[in-house]
Amino acid sequence: MPLPRRITLVLDSFSAIGPQLLVFLYLQVLDFLTTMVGIKYGFAESSPFIRWLMHGNQTTGLAESKLVAVGLALLCVLVDRGHLVRWINCWYAALVVWNLVLMWAAHPK
Repeated sequence: MPLPRRITLVLDSFSAIGPQLLVFLYLQVLDFLTTMVGIKYGFAESSPFIRWLMHGNQTTGLAESKLVAVGLALLCVLVDRGHLVRWINCWYAALVVWNLVLMWAAHPK
């Protein structure tokens, strides 16, 4: 029995954007790790929303922000706006590089 048309369209969207979603997930992990290391170095989170989430427990708050980010990326795919994930990937790649530069500048050898 064939799948309903709507499910087929969703699966097609995911297969077309799949590599970008994987890159997005990798960048989320890298952002999480570099942010946690930056916090250990004494840096503060610059996003007010993320700071608010991190108010109680830094690790849990940051993990919650990553879940929100993944949910929004999946929503982009589901509403046929998967091309936005590519733009978001550029932003997160720059953010990870920024985190690394800050750590390097703060602790040069």
